[in-house]
Amino acid sequence: MGRPPRHDADRLLDAAAELLAGGGPAAVTMSGVAKAADAPSGSVYHRFPDRPALLAALWSRALRGFHDELLAALTLGEPQEAIRRSARASLEWARRNPREARVLLAGAKELDEQNWSEQARRDTARDNTALHAALGALIENSDDTAPDAADRALLAVVDLPYAMIKRYLSAGQEIPDYAPELAEQAAAALFAMRRSRTE
Repeated sequence: MGRPPRHDADRLLDAAAELLAGGGPAAVTMSGVAKAADAPSGSVYHRFPDRPALLAALWSRALRGFHDELLAALTLGEPQEAIRRSARASLEWARRNPREARVLLAGAKELDEQNWSEQARRDTARDNTALHAALGALIENSDDTAPDAADRALLAVVDLPYAMIKRYLSAGQEIPDYAPELAEQAAAALFAMRRSRTE
C-alpha cells in the first residue's frame, strides 16, 4: 500500500485559506501556497493548473461544507423550526470553520470567478440552485402565506447570519459562543412578528 501524498489537495487548500484569512484574496498565490504548505511549487501546479483553478477549488470546498450543514438544517422538521435551526447552523458552522467562512465572505467575484473553468462555474451554480430550491420548498410547505414570507425566510436564513458572521470575522474576532442562539432567536422573532400581524 502506497504512502498518502504529503501535499494533498486539502492541505494545499488549508494553506490557501490561511493566506486569505490573513491577507485577503490577493495573498493567495501559487508560490504563496507552496511556501505556506512547505511544499514544492510542482505539488501545487500538479493539483491546480493555475491560480483560478486553485481559487475555484478553495471556494467550492468552503461552499460545499457550508451548504451541507445548512441543507441538513433546512430539510429537517417543520418549516418554522427548520428556519430557526438553519440560522443557528450558519453561525455554528462559521464558529467551527472560521477560515472557510472568510473564504465565503470574500465572495466568488473577488476569487477571480470570471476566470474559473466553465465546469467550476457550473458546479457553483448547481450548489446554489440546490440551496435555493430547499429554501423555496420550505417556504412553500409552510402555512405562511403572507406576501413577505420569502423575504423573511431569506432574512432569517441568509442575510442575518451573514451579517453576524461578517461583523465578527471582518474585525478579526472569534464568533462568540452565544451567537448561534442569538441568530436562532432573531429568526424566531421574525415569525412571531408575522403571527402577531395576522392574528
